Amino acid sequence: MKNFTVEFALCDSEYMTALRLAAGAVCSAADIDVDAIEDFKVCVTESALILKNCGFESVKARFFREKGVGCEISGIGGKPQSADNELSLALISALVSSCDITGGNVIEKVTLLI
Repeated sequence: MKNFTVEFALCDSEYMTALRLAAGAVCSAADIDVDAIEDFKVCVTESALILKNCGFESVKARFFREKGVGCEISGIGGKPQSADNELSLALISALVSSCDITGGNVIEKVTLLI
């Protein structure tokens, strides 16, 4: 599978559904089991919500297959600021094999791998 990218504004929650569908489709094409697909969809959505909480106006999600299935979710535009995302980060860490956070006080990018 080649990289698959989705970019959308965070102001409309309907796009979160499209993001979850894209995450599920990528996992399904990679023959991932149903429980792992559901966990991955939750983590991708939570990552987008973290970036929204940090003040970004849109996100770019790049799905890839390198040593498993992964997604790199980056914040774009807006007025980024630090925010409390402790609960979301704990949830993500519990559900994926690897979670890499980029940024100092402000989370700019979340990379997930299952």
